[in-house]
Amino acid sequence: MTFEKIQDIIVEELGVEKDEVQLTTNIQEDLEADSLDLFQIINEIEDEFDVKIETEDGIATVKDLVEYVEKQQNA
Repeated sequence: MTFEKIQDIIVEELGVEKDEVQLTTNIQEDLEADSLDLFQIINEIEDEFDVKIETEDGIATVKDLVEYVEKQQNA
């Protein structure tokens, strides 16, 4: 469920196809997102899941985002 919501946010923000956004997808390299795109994606995720993502460090793939959000929700 977390993955699907994050996938939807990325599709909406970047205008990419849903099948392009998988757990192993690197957001900046594979989807050509720049730092502003990543900032907007993170803001949307924070609003959707009511979490705070303190840093973009270590967040490269969709899986990184999913794991970060799930960790924050379980804390």
